Amino acid sequence: MEHLVEMTAAYAARLGRVPTAFVQTFGCQMNARDSEKLRGILQDAGFAEGADETADVVVINTCTVRENANERLYGHLGHLNSMKREHPDKLIVLCGCMMQEPDEVARVRRTYSFVDVVFGTHNLYRFPELLARRLGGEKRVFEVWEAPQEMVEELPKKREVPYKSGVNISFGCDNFCSYCIVPYVRGRERSRRPEDILEEVRRLAADGVIEIMLLGQNVNSYGKGLAEPITFAQLLEQVCAVPGIERVRFMTSHPKDLSDDLIAVMAREPKVCRHLHLPMQSGSTRILKAMNRRYTKEGYLALAGKIKAAIPDLHLTTDIIVGFPGETEEDFQETLDVVRRVRFDSAFTFIYSPRTGTPAASMPDQVAPEVVKGRFARLLDLVQTIGSEESLRELGQTLPALVEDVDGAHPGRVTGRLGNNVMVHFDGGPELIGRIVDVSLDEAHGFYYIGHRA
Repeated sequence: MEHLVEMTAAYAARLGRVPTAFVQTFGCQMNARDSEKLRGILQDAGFAEGADETADVVVINTCTVRENANERLYGHLGHLNSMKREHPDKLIVLCGCMMQEPDEVARVRRTYSFVDVVFGTHNLYRFPELLARRLGGEKRVFEVWEAPQEMVEELPKKREVPYKSGVNISFGCDNFCSYCIVPYVRGRERSRRPEDILEEVRRLAADGVIEIMLLGQNVNSYGKGLAEPITFAQLLEQVCAVPGIERVRFMTSHPKDLSDDLIAVMAREPKVCRHLHLPMQSGSTRILKAMNRRYTKEGYLALAGKIKAAIPDLHLTTDIIVGFPGETEEDFQETLDVVRRVRFDSAFTFIYSPRTGTPAASMPDQVAPEVVKGRFARLLDLVQTIGSEESLRELGQTLPALVEDVDGAHPGRVTGRLGNNVMVHFDGGPELIGRIVDVSLDEAHGFYYIGHRA
């Protein structure tokens, strides 16, 4: 960092002003948390925050979950190249999951000669050294590790909002779902020490954070590889005990690892938000086996029923993939059956997209696009119908909402998030942002409410 500060000062002298840096994030909440670290490093190095890609340094934190995301990035790089031709001192940095793929890194090296720095997910903490080397005169700096070597704590972070923050509890994934590239680009699962997590939460609370989101590719398997045994349920209780923290969320949960102890903690701990995202992916046991999900339709239904019985006011959301290789109409009807029986409050629905490098991409019996589109439309209609009906459950109740923004479409109104993750618009001004206020829910509009301060 000291060397980067020196190089940034020299860069500023060449420009005749304080240089700006802009971090653009694609993908999941894990990527968003990584971007906070990148912004923190740049801020500590002496960069001012840029508003957009006109900044002097543009860092693109890439996602590679879907193959078309890669192609969109390459199209976008052409635009950045035009900007760089006009401003030769501009630096372009690529990092994140896509940069863990050897073929993509080779393509960037070969075809996109204007990209200055490339690194992956395993060596983010080396960003200061890599950027300093480029500012110091190296033409291009590429450093991508095949696997993580160490877990570095205490990286600087710059949060986008002052009142809530994500906190990584683990990195990587051991599940190897047959359609997913994440274990290959994020590496095997590693858990942070609980004392490091709790110390970070305490610092955030002292800095004014009132809502924490615990992050991991599979939070339910937290504790792997630690010297002292600890479960996610135990960690969750300890985080809730930190003074100043008023709300705790977490994602993502894998059904195969969700324990009775975790359900009990969620039921009795008022700080745990009444929302659980529990990806189902398919309602067909046969397709779930092909996906390597390691649970059955009956197992998922039993788990959802157990959770709803223990926490009646919980909002349960899910992910569903339509058109996985080999999916028949009978398999799809099994998915619809689960949706009807569980009655999810909402669902993220996806059309299966083959991802090069995953086992599913080479599976036989890929489903015809026109068939998949028809099934997707039927699923979406059912999910939206049930979600609208379920939203009436809280109508007329008064619930606490964390105010997140002003409502740009309606002056004199703000937007808040309930503990169940549903948005509500109600009367108020910007002075309420970051505060939890009680709101009476007057009108249900499918996936949001209109209300007033109680």
